Amino acid sequence: MQLGVIADDFTGATDIASFLVRNGMPTVQLNGVPTRDIPLTSEAVVISLKTRSCPAEMAVSQSLAALRWLQAQGCQQFYFKYCSTFDSTAQGNIGPVLDALLAELGETRTVISPALPVNGARSIRDICSSASNC
Repeated sequence: MQLGVIADDFTGATDIASFLVRNGMPTVQLNGVPTRDIPLTSEAVVISLKTRSCPAEMAVSQSLAALRWLQAQGCQQFYFKYCSTFDSTAQGNIGPVLDALLAELGETRTVISPALPVNGARSIRDICSSASNC
């Protein structure tokens, strides 16, 4: 498995899975963190969580569980798919989840871009524009 994706909701998981398949990467989408190993031959696995609007502590816990499952399957590259409108909760889940994933991976930096141009969500410099006015 080349790529493991942790998505904060089903819609985002389906979006990225379809983009990967459309661009030639065999992909499997799973709903929730599996409780056992699953023999997979796909190049990418997308795990759909329900963490977009839950409390940050729960989002962190579930996202770390997804990361650890992907690591146990031999995945080496990871992508956190969060909502492109960047509007999870008033307190925010995206930052705490990113911080936890980076710490777990022993990394200090990442690149984020809250955008999905095909759906009208774009980030230009530090301004987010969207059909939903993020």
